[in-house]
Amino acid sequence: MKHKLYLFLFGLTLALPGFAQQKDTTANFSLQEAITYAQTHQVNILNAKIDEQIAINTVKKTIGIGLPQVSANASFQDFLKVPTSLLPGDFFGQPGTFVPVKFGVKYNSAIGLEASQLLFDGSYLVGLKASRTFKELSVKNTGRTKIETTVAVTKAYYSVLVSNEQLALIDANLERLKKSLSDTEQLFKNGFVEKIDVDRLSVLNNNLLTERENVIRLLALNVNLLKFQMGMTVGSTLTLKDKISDVKIDQAQVLADGQVYNKRIEYSLLQTQKKLNELDVKRYKSLFLPSLAAFGSTSANFQNDNFRNLYDNRFPTTVVGLRLSVPIISGGQKLYDLRNAKLESLKTDNNLVNLENVINLEVSQAQTTYLNGQKSLENQQRNMDLAKEVLRVTKIKYDQGVGSSLEVTTAETSLKEAQNNYINALYDMLINKVNLDQALGNINY
Repeated sequence: MKHKLYLFLFGLTLALPGFAQQKDTTANFSLQEAITYAQTHQVNILNAKIDEQIAINTVKKTIGIGLPQVSANASFQDFLKVPTSLLPGDFFGQPGTFVPVKFGVKYNSAIGLEASQLLFDGSYLVGLKASRTFKELSVKNTGRTKIETTVAVTKAYYSVLVSNEQLALIDANLERLKKSLSDTEQLFKNGFVEKIDVDRLSVLNNNLLTERENVIRLLALNVNLLKFQMGMTVGSTLTLKDKISDVKIDQAQVLADGQVYNKRIEYSLLQTQKKLNELDVKRYKSLFLPSLAAFGSTSANFQNDNFRNLYDNRFPTTVVGLRLSVPIISGGQKLYDLRNAKLESLKTDNNLVNLENVINLEVSQAQTTYLNGQKSLENQQRNMDLAKEVLRVTKIKYDQGVGSSLEVTTAETSLKEAQNNYINALYDMLINKVNLDQALGNINY
């Protein structure tokens, strides 16, 4: 038995840290898999789903107002001093005086049951509709959070891809530069070139090594940012399946205004808010109507001067009835509440018009930026290819003795600059693609 207990305690010790914090994992995700993971692990989405459950409970709570209400009560009283009343002395043959008389007994107890049922209340009926609309609003809020998470994960994923691409270009440059440096050092030893030729290439090589270290650190930072956006622990190991070549860069889409509005979650949210405001107006109008409720109660009273015999005699009471409440004067409060509700609804109409203009502007800006980014990326791609060709020709001339090392160094520097411009244009292009998809409402939940 001792051995079993030790094994149990040892196993419990190993298991407890897993309950205390999320366990680090190892994963290899494509972009879509990363988005899917984030949809079930990202804190903002988890909290949005909790808000959905709160909204569902709120709906059930509102429904419960119209269901039968039943309550029980019990009481016990010990009159240390029984209440005394003064009665005219005429009753006792003492006219013109008042005689003190004690009414009641020392011990009193009661047990009762009360029930009520709402039969008609206009504000309750409107509140039911509003609670369901509120639930719809919470679901759409979760959708908006999912879309925002998808955008954040996609941008972070693209940042890692761009950093990987930049690192690959630097590694290719280093490999080529190391060979050139080795060949030039050999030529220097044989007296065919000057030391300055070696020094120039050494400077380029050292700069590339430093740049590579910076990119590696930036890559690690981007990976951690991606983990954060996905809801993974920073200690987890994450690798990417996708490559830059897998990303499809299409021509910008052009949609009619109405189509864009209907696809944007923000517009849908505001339409739902408008429905809530309209229901709010109806609710305040319904407060001017009467309400009707049925009620009933039954109770048993016990009285005695002797505590032991308190519950020997029971005096029951039962009553049922209807309660009609008709509002007459409320100091104008309901009227002004109704006016304010109408004004809030008018504000929502204005916000819808403004949101349409905002969406139109966002789409126009996103499309323009996307098209400009396409042209810039194509141009930087051509410049990088030209820089590679210039470096290739320059090295051939240098190897044949008809070119200088300065020309080679300048060509290497130009290629590195062209590659950096290409990387920046590539990153901008990918981010612009995400922004355009978001503006057009193409990112769904």
